[in-house]
Amino acid sequence: MTSNFADPPVRVSREERRAALLAAARDAFVIHGYHAASMEEIADRSGASKPVLYQHFESKLELYLALLDQGCATLLERIKAALSSTTDNRQRLRATISVYFDLIEEPASGIKLVYSGDLINEPAVRFRVTKAEHDCAELVGSVIAQNTPIPSEQALILGAALTGLAQNAAQRWIEQGGSNKELATRLLATLAWRGISSFPLANPNLD
Repeated sequence: MTSNFADPPVRVSREERRAALLAAARDAFVIHGYHAASMEEIADRSGASKPVLYQHFESKLELYLALLDQGCATLLERIKAALSSTTDNRQRLRATISVYFDLIEEPASGIKLVYSGDLINEPAVRFRVTKAEHDCAELVGSVIAQNTPIPSEQALILGAALTGLAQNAAQRWIEQGGSNKELATRLLATLAWRGISSFPLANPNLD
C-alpha cells in the first residue's frame, strides 16, 4: 500500500549548506572568474536560493575571501605535513614541491584562486595571498636554518625562492596540460636540490 504523504524534505545543517555554497562558488569562480560569476549562478549550482546564499555570505567578495582563506590554510597544512614527513632533506624537499603540483590539480583545494585569481589587486585578497606566500617561505626557511649554518634572515630568502619556484612551475605545468606529474616534480626537485645541497649542513650527520 502506497502512502498519500510525500517524504519530508531532508534538512541540511548550516555547516553542510555553507560547504555546498563554497563548493559551488569555487567552481563558478574558476570557470568564469570573479567578475563574471554571479551570485544567482552560485545559488543555482548549490541548490539553494539567493536569500539563503546571502544568509551565509553578505557579498560575493565575502564568499571569495572565505574560499581564499580555505585555500591558503590547505596549502600551509600540506607544506607542514610534507616538511615533517621525513628527516631526509632531499625527500623533504621533493615532498614540499609535490604539494604545489598536487594541490593545483585538485579542484577542491581552491589553490587556483590563491595564485591565479582575477581579483589580486583587491587589498583584502592581496593581503591574504602575500601572507600565505610569506608563511610558506617561513616554514621552508625555518627548516633550512635548522639544518645549515645559514642565518634565519637568509634562510627565509631561500625559502621564498624554493616555494616561488614550485608555485610557478606547478602553474606552468597545469597550463600545459598537467601530464606526467612524477617527471615534472622530479625535474624540479633535482634542480632545487643541486642548489640547496651546496650549503654545508649544521650537523654533518643530517642528510
